[in-house]
Amino acid sequence: MIEFARNVRLWFAPEEVREEGGTPDYRFSLANERTFLAWLRTALALIGGGFAVDQFLPDLRWGWRVGLALALLGAGVLCSLRAVNHWMRCERAMRRGEDLPVSRFPALLSVVVAVVALAMVVVVLVGWEG
Repeated sequence: MIEFARNVRLWFAPEEVREEGGTPDYRFSLANERTFLAWLRTALALIGGGFAVDQFLPDLRWGWRVGLALALLGAGVLCSLRAVNHWMRCERAMRRGEDLPVSRFPALLSVVVAVVALAMVVVVLVGWEG
């Protein structure tokens, strides 16, 4: 938990990361940044999907609509926070010459998206009004 708090502080003070270890090959830092941006695009897509479910499916029962929308919005929020945290952890590991950090988050996100997709299949098969 202390390491996470330190990473959160470094999100807003990336110049402090330069004090750790040596400068990695710029290609690796740029690849890390591209990965970060891909996670942000995924987060934006999930958030957009949450709003789309809420706004464009007014005939869907309230519980289904809100549940699916909140699941997508929550996944988008977690994805955006995970993106910056993972970017910082990878940057620090590269500077220190350590192995890159591993995470279970991609598996968790995949399960959440699959559950929402299955719920949408049920909604389509059963009908809007259930």
